[in-house]
Order: sequence, then C-alpha cells, then structure tokens
Amino acid sequence: FFQAEDGIRDTSVTGVQTCALPILAALGLLAAGLLATPAPASAADTGPAFSVPDATLDAAVTCQGDLAGSSLTPVLLVPGTTLTPELNFSWNYEKVFTAQGRPWCAVALPDSGMRDIQVAGEYVARAIRTTYAKAGRSIDILGFSQGGMVPRWSLKYWPDTRAMVDDFVSLDASNHGTQSAKPICLLGCAPSVWQQRSGSRFLGALNSGPETWAGISYTQVYTATDEVVFPNFDPIASSPLTTGAGAIRNVQVQSICPLHLSEHLSMGTTDPVGYALALDAFDHPGPADPSRIPASVCGQLIFPGVDPVTYPTNMAQVIAAAGAQLTLGPRVFSEPALAAYAR
Repeated sequence: FFQAEDGIRDTSVTGVQTCALPILAALGLLAAGLLATPAPASAADTGPAFSVPDATLDAAVTCQGDLAGSSLTPVLLVPGTTLTPELNFSWNYEKVFTAQGRPWCAVALPDSGMRDIQVAGEYVARAIRTTYAKAGRSIDILGFSQGGMVPRWSLKYWPDTRAMVDDFVSLDASNHGTQSAKPICLLGCAPSVWQQRSGSRFLGALNSGPETWAGISYTQVYTATDEVVFPNFDPIASSPLTTGAGAIRNVQVQSICPLHLSEHLSMGTTDPVGYALALDAFDHPGPADPSRIPASVCGQLIFPGVDPVTYPTNMAQVIAAAGAQLTLGPRVFSEPALAAYAR
C-alpha cells in the first residue's frame, strides 16, 4: 500500500504467483471477507492523531453569530505570533464582522503563538472542523502573520479539512519565513520564532510539495514595508504562494496604493487595503480581485468600523504585548524537531 500526500491510496498488487490451489482458495475466502466488511475510515483522510486533548483544543475556540443561518459565510480568525485573538481582532475584525452580521470564530494558539507551530496546527485543524460542524457548510479563514501561515500546515497534514474551507485570506503571512528572526535567535528565542526563520526545517516541510489545494481560494495580502516578515517586497516577498491546485492571488498593497505605508502589526489589525481585499475575497467567488478595490481606500488610515478614538490605546496594547512576549516569553536554543508525520 502506497499512500500519497493528497490522501489517495494505490492498492494495486502485482507479481503474485502461486502453484497451490488451497492457497488460492484461502486467498479467495480472505478477499471475500474483506470485500464484505466496510473498510474503516482511513487515517490518510483525517491525518495524525492530535497530541493535545480535544477538550483543550475546543476550549481555545470562541464563536459569535449564527454560523448556520447567516447569509454570510462564517470566518475563522487566527492571530499572529505574540498575540491572543482578543488583542489581535476584538477591536477591529471581530467588531466589524459582528456589526455586519458576519458570524465568526477565533482560535487562541498555545502561549500566544509562541510554542511549537506544529502543535498550533492541531489547534487550527480542530478549529476548522469545529467551525465547519457548527456552520454545516464551508467556512472562510482570515489569518495574520503566523496565523496566516499555520492553517497551511493544518490543511497539509489533516487533509479532511481541505473540503471545509472556501476562502483563505492571509495578511503578511510568514509563508517562506523571515530573515529578521535569525539575529533574534542568536541568544535563544521562542520555538515558533525558530520555525519562522528563513530556511528552517519546519518551513522546508511546509513548502515541500504543493503550497495550495484544489477547491480553496487563496488571497495573500502583504506590504512591502513589512519589518517583521522580511523581505516582503516583490519579487522576493515571503508571503506569496505560487504552487498547487488552489486558486491564488498574491497582492502587495502598494500595487493598489503606491504610496501606502503599513508596518507588520497594522497590517494584521487596521490596514484599510488589507481589509478591503479580505472582504472582496469573502464576498465574491474566488480570490480577491484588486480591480474591484476602490481608489478611496488609499486615503484611509484605518478601515471603517475601527474606532479612531480608542485606536491609539488598542494599538499600544498590541505593541506592548508583542514586545513583552518576545522579551519574557519562552526561550529555546534550537528549532523544535519535526514531528514524525512531517519527516
């Protein structure tokens, strides 16, 4: 039996020779018994067993709105490294989606996304299944930074989740790593920072084979002035995806607004161009189409629905949390080993 990465198995048997009728008869009886008994669900469909208890994974997911009854597709929100869903999304995307009547779920990654991303992938895989089950239909995903990359790990190694996702929008995703993590890790750094270094073993496993999957529309939004995921300017940007059977659209925000200045954290929280592209992807078939984005977004500082009065305080909290996690968070001196299923 040979199992391919896409979950299709080849069960052809060749070269069998025999000269004893009793053996043939026994094989025939065995085959008849196998054919008469339904095969159990293949592990290739659901991927490896989770290392984290289901109860723990479920406790990390919060949802709001009518996931099954809304005319708008539910969105699963995945935060970036150093951030909780509350810090990343409660004052921007969650607030605006609620006002729109767009149901959403959010998943908290372990230790604010500072731990092994392979384990974070279990949280996201479970969250996809949970959101899909609550909705009874395909869902969308919106992720920022690590949160825009780790769902790809989930989709790759837990293949049943692929049929559950319609649109996958990433904001400044660390799809191919960042050079800026290398000096940070010289004196030790968080496990997830090791894994997001350009050239890490984790990213080698993630990007081996197809980067995207059929049936999913991928919109990768990124800024050329990203100081965290670096470099993220064309033609050597980290975020774009180029291979696989998924429908892909890579959009550098400066291709829409040439003078647009947006750093990493604002891209994942309040950037008006990123928001416009995300909604365009969610509300139309296929990935976002930059030609549908009005020029008026180039004159906005934050996207509609973000409170300009509380914006400075909220952004300061995000910056403070990121700095505290990087300074006081977990610290190791080597990259976590690849899980057996990824080797």
